Amino acid sequence: MTFVPKPRVHHPLLQFNEIGLTRRDYEGSVSTLCAGCGHDSVSAAVVIACNELAIPPHRFAKISGIGCSSKTPSYFLGASHGFNSVHGRMPSVATGANLANHELHCIGVSGDGDSASIGVGQFAHIVRRKVNMLYIVDNNGTYGLTKGQFSATNDRGSTSKRGVPNLYSPIDLVSMALQIGASFVARSFSGDKQQLVPLIKAAIMHKGFAFIDVISPCVMFNNHNGSTKSYQYVREHTASMVDAQLVMPHEQIEIEYAPGTHKEVDMPDGSVLRLRKISETYDPHDRVGALNHVQRAQEQGDVITGLLYVDPIASDIHEVLETTSTPLNQLEETDLCPGSEALTAVNASFR
Repeated sequence: MTFVPKPRVHHPLLQFNEIGLTRRDYEGSVSTLCAGCGHDSVSAAVVIACNELAIPPHRFAKISGIGCSSKTPSYFLGASHGFNSVHGRMPSVATGANLANHELHCIGVSGDGDSASIGVGQFAHIVRRKVNMLYIVDNNGTYGLTKGQFSATNDRGSTSKRGVPNLYSPIDLVSMALQIGASFVARSFSGDKQQLVPLIKAAIMHKGFAFIDVISPCVMFNNHNGSTKSYQYVREHTASMVDAQLVMPHEQIEIEYAPGTHKEVDMPDGSVLRLRKISETYDPHDRVGALNHVQRAQEQGDVITGLLYVDPIASDIHEVLETTSTPLNQLEETDLCPGSEALTAVNASFR
């Protein structure tokens, strides 16, 4: 994979944050995603949020799995610690990283295929283990890298670009996170930066497992039966010297709407996404109420956005396991290997 660095030239009027850094200091390499991809808007929101929080980039650990969404950590926080894991296994790596060094702010980026299909079991357990991190799912309801198959989050009855309906009920990761015990749950839209940036900032500073499901449109997938531009059709009908694909630019979708109202957004594939912001009277401390609210809206075809639930007295995995205040990766050998007498006492405690 080729990473293209951004130019070192900075605009002279870039504002500095509290620690003397600009937004450019929180960026990464140049994106290789499709023009207009919602995932790039999410990356931009992370950059803005981290810059406004004035946390040094090296204080972050960013972790991902496999998929379009899992490429995005390359595009933000270029000076941070990063690990691109295997498909669906990001939660395991994130858990290990957080246990080893709780002083780092952990940001995990995943996709609906990465988290709701092959990684759904891993997702469930990182929620219940209360790992202190921000877990973002770039949710586009499709497998963009493999050209448009339905993912597990795609709504039943929705159709592909060739009109074939999805026959299966969706897995709603927001509902799952609420049921299993996430202490911060939100849903947003990649085109609504005014909402997404504050949510990311709040989630980063939250102590405990923070989950944000971001509806992030896939602007291009065209590899279905009946298309003369599909991989299968081209391979069967040509002797190609260079296997290439041209993606035309597409304008990113951005919207604004007031709390308590809804907005219908035309998607690149012709479908319509209906978004509704939470009313100002909504109680974000009621877990059962939040779950009921989300599922009622789902029955009506709405996507509820905003802060859905937050636990004001949340705890994390280090409190549960009573780990030391010193990060585990900073402990000396004498602390990690206290001797045979200590080991005998520990073994005796389990008898």
